Amino acid sequence: RFNWSELIPLRLWGRTLGLQTENSQFLLEGMPFRIFGGSMHYFRVPREYWEDRMLKMKACGLNTLTTYVPWNLHEQERGKFDFSRNLDLEAFLSLAAENGLWVILRPGPYICSEWDLGGLPSWLLQDPEMQLRTTYKGFTEAVDAYFDHLMPIVVPLQASTIHYPLCPQYKKGGPIIAVQVENEYGSYAKDPNYMTYVKTALLNRGIVELLMTSDNKNGLSFGLVEGALATVNFQKLEPGLLKYLDTVQRDQPKMVMEYWTGWFDNWGGPHYVFDADEMVNTVASILKLGASINLYMFHGGTNFGFMNGALEADEYKSDVTSYDYDAVLTEAGDYTSKFFKLRQLFSMIIGQPLPLPPMIESKASYGAILLHQYISLWDVLPSLLQPIKSEFPINMENLHLNDSSGQSYGYVLYETVIFGGGHLHSRDHVRDRAQVFVNTMYVGELDYNTVELSLPEGQGFRQLRLLVENRGRVNYGLALNEQRKGLIGDVFLNKTPLRNFKIYSLEMKPGFMKSLRHVAGWSAVPDYFVGPAFFRGRLWIEHQPQDTFLKLQASPGWEKGVVFVNGQNLGRYWKIGPQETLYLPGPWLWKGSNEIVIFEERTAGRIIQSVDIPYLGRTQYVD
Repeated sequence: RFNWSELIPLRLWGRTLGLQTENSQFLLEGMPFRIFGGSMHYFRVPREYWEDRMLKMKACGLNTLTTYVPWNLHEQERGKFDFSRNLDLEAFLSLAAENGLWVILRPGPYICSEWDLGGLPSWLLQDPEMQLRTTYKGFTEAVDAYFDHLMPIVVPLQASTIHYPLCPQYKKGGPIIAVQVENEYGSYAKDPNYMTYVKTALLNRGIVELLMTSDNKNGLSFGLVEGALATVNFQKLEPGLLKYLDTVQRDQPKMVMEYWTGWFDNWGGPHYVFDADEMVNTVASILKLGASINLYMFHGGTNFGFMNGALEADEYKSDVTSYDYDAVLTEAGDYTSKFFKLRQLFSMIIGQPLPLPPMIESKASYGAILLHQYISLWDVLPSLLQPIKSEFPINMENLHLNDSSGQSYGYVLYETVIFGGGHLHSRDHVRDRAQVFVNTMYVGELDYNTVELSLPEGQGFRQLRLLVENRGRVNYGLALNEQRKGLIGDVFLNKTPLRNFKIYSLEMKPGFMKSLRHVAGWSAVPDYFVGPAFFRGRLWIEHQPQDTFLKLQASPGWEKGVVFVNGQNLGRYWKIGPQETLYLPGPWLWKGSNEIVIFEERTAGRIIQSVDIPYLGRTQYVD
């Protein structure tokens, strides 16, 4: 049994030692310590709910929070850094300390995490020679510039009380007891010097806490770096798996950095669940073997906006908007059976009463919401968007936009003039999915599986339009350098490459959505309409707003698109599932009138439903 009642951040101001390893165990301030951790990502959870989720961690019996840091949100445009509002990392880490949680920080630069490009900014791919996650100069220079801004925020919040030359004002310890060097590099391992580079980049900027690496069993020996504790990631505890750590490092404490409590979902697949009893029994076995553990995820949250990642093994599969993960808490932060089973297990190990679990927030069902107005994308173009003119197709990242940082997410429309019809062939240059139009007539789609279409014959010159969606960049595996989006090469009509494009960027940033409100041309929604188009309606709320879920598949018509509420991008929906509801946090709603805008690619409905229960799709147990 462990009594950690004195080992909490605010009671140990002025400490000097931090987390150490000695004779196969962790010591915190010289006292034996086991990490009972849980992952929660500040960028996937509305700021107003950070503390609620932390209190639930404490009530479950956890003593440590782990979080990634997403470079691609903090530096969306090269050289412009954002650590404000929902990206206020300092506030998040300080709140963890106030709530009695230690922190293991995982600052990347690569984070995987089912997040677009594993957290790396897409502007890195403007360089045609870019070698991500290596000591390639173009990559390390960008990492160094990012770390120069990130580390002054992080360094003062480390646990050990040491005078830092970079932060002479620093007086007290913070909650950070360990820092991870990169992430699962053993599964990539393209450059034997890279991990040493990242470690040195951390140390040179004032990181003094215990360093760790994190890999699955197969990558473990390839992801090591001298001076960092190796940890392992898995879901099923194979015989001898933890002992395998002894083969790469002797007499060190054993740590499971990612014990996968569930799994993520892809569009077109099932909603994966992992049996609660099997999960808790495995956690108990890990603890019985004397190891420390981090639950990945404790609370998954949401891939708001266009930030979901993708897989590319046998085929490309993009991740859904929800990051519920079948975790210990649901996407909306509610308890699951896993929470109570883990709380029971941890309470038997910890020699003190656990805090009472906070009350859950009730959810609202606001009923049917009528989308009463629409405007076609074709009518929006002349009013709001200036095209880029180019002889050749340009991929999304290399468009001259956003202070030369290119376009990161959303859609790109490519327009050119054709004479006659014939055979259209993409040569597999569409990333990831293109709707094809002749003038405004829908012809079909091009993607990884469909690379050719027949265009109807017609009189005179006509416009050929390709509306290309970036469905999410791959976040894991060896294909990271090939994640440019839009048209990445020539498209051919009757074996002749298309030329002379007008290219429209549809990133759908807040400024664009605000301008959309005032554009002329909104009209009443007809009984039947084929997109692409924007639709809008109003949700009126009488009382204090509560969390709710927007269900589009409940109504006939809605096929594929994106939902915005009061300017906030909730994420994508798609009729192929599995996800059928989008999480709408109460803090993003207002008392009174709330604006709902939907960008629908194809077939629109008239109504969406606000419901109080999520539906994430047909379930399938993880093997």
